[in-house]
Amino acid sequence: MGTISKGILGGFSGTVGTVIGGSWKGIEYMRSQPSRRSGTTSPAQLDQQLKFALVIKFIQAISGVVTITFRNYAVKMTGANNALSYNLKNAVTGVSPDFMINYALALVARGDLPNGASATAVPLAGGKIKFTWVNNAGTGKAKGGDKAVLVVYCEELNQSIYTTGSETRSALTETLDVAGFTGKDVETYISFLSEDGKDVATSIYTGKITVI
Repeated sequence: MGTISKGILGGFSGTVGTVIGGSWKGIEYMRSQPSRRSGTTSPAQLDQQLKFALVIKFIQAISGVVTITFRNYAVKMTGANNALSYNLKNAVTGVSPDFMINYALALVARGDLPNGASATAVPLAGGKIKFTWVNNAGTGKAKGGDKAVLVVYCEELNQSIYTTGSETRSALTETLDVAGFTGKDVETYISFLSEDGKDVATSIYTGKITVI
């Protein structure tokens, strides 16, 4: 049953006949109910479903980051949905049905703020990863107070650990405690946010690391 909340000329939520109404991000919408599919799914559709399931698993694990770091590219969608779209188009490799994500091509942040120069990530004893970078403040919009965004993703566990501002660009280094991933392989990334949070650096892949 549909519910009209703003009078006969306003939007409604729910189902009325074959029409579904609702509101998303302040935008009222109506759409028809989907018809039941008939026949079999094509090989191309199956491939797309496999790719989608693969990427959405990754994005769900880092949704807390990409909601922020992709929002500048999200037009009438969430940052997470924009990250899903980008990585689905650019980071999936392999031959059906053995698709995989090429994490070196994946992005966990996207924007025009300069990233840190010569960024690296290395494992330290005790389940830690040390990120380092060169302070390139003054390059474009880069400033010493920009906040480091560090992301560590464990595919085996489908979990991530990240930080969005403990250290600044001028600090040159930050160590992330990922003891929960000890003995596991992880994918690592670095990005930066401006102090006001409006500008984002396109992430740099800092490699696959075994946590020790």
